[in-house]
Amino acid sequence: MKKPKNTSYLMKNIFLVLLGNIIYATTVKLFLLPANLMSSGTTGIALVINHLTDFSIPLFIALFNIAALVVGLIFLGKKFFMTTILSSLLYPAFLEVLNKILPEDIFITDKTILNVLFSGIGLGLALGLVIRSGASTGGMDIPVLILNKYFKLPISIVLYVFDFCIILCQIFYHTAEDLLYGVLLLLLTSIVLDKTLLWGDTKTEVKIISNKSEEIKGEILSEVDRGVTLLYGEGGYSGKESQIVLTVVSNRELVKIEKLVRNIDPDCFMIVSSVREVWGKGFSIEKTYK
Repeated sequence: MKKPKNTSYLMKNIFLVLLGNIIYATTVKLFLLPANLMSSGTTGIALVINHLTDFSIPLFIALFNIAALVVGLIFLGKKFFMTTILSSLLYPAFLEVLNKILPEDIFITDKTILNVLFSGIGLGLALGLVIRSGASTGGMDIPVLILNKYFKLPISIVLYVFDFCIILCQIFYHTAEDLLYGVLLLLLTSIVLDKTLLWGDTKTEVKIISNKSEEIKGEILSEVDRGVTLLYGEGGYSGKESQIVLTVVSNRELVKIEKLVRNIDPDCFMIVSSVREVWGKGFSIEKTYK
């Protein structure tokens, strides 16, 4: 029997796709285009075509994304097509709406570095929200994914090569300084994208090696209300068997864990490390109490 679809989860993802594309289009309209910045991806190709032929940027992006979607449907399958179509069409649509309702010569700041900073933040945040929803932004993502599927080429490397080539195509009507701004924009976008993907998901893993593992386990369960797993190990030098207490807590709970453990066993061996994402009861699934 198939599980019923989680309507709230689906609506949340649709909202993230909508919000991500609104932020993307707004960033392009308010910061990237007015400052005549270099850009990568489909927008970068559209800028080159617009410079050469004066062809509409939103219309080119829409046509390019539709063509890429068809190619993706052929080579990547129906599932990929369905998760990508919404985002691929929303961005050019929102950009065209902004072109209609906002002045063509809108200019928030004439400081190039500010436009680069806010473009990088906006684009990275927008892409991160869309990817967190489980969707793809389409466009230049699709040829990259095809190359990965059939030739096993690394996605990140191919994507950077494509983006750098697209930026280089704009150098013939930009200065060398503009190229530096373009590279800086690409780096900022990547950094903010990575931070957005990990936003709110990072937790702290704690491993405790102690002769008082049972007491420590009980205190963590009762005082911190976090799950505990006991791992069994053996001292490399002493050869003695020992229990390792493993728990995952929020960053705020780490201080409480450290105080609690030190009070029980000041001589214990504790390993603290950051984990990127945690799934399970108490984190991605609500706790159940007996």
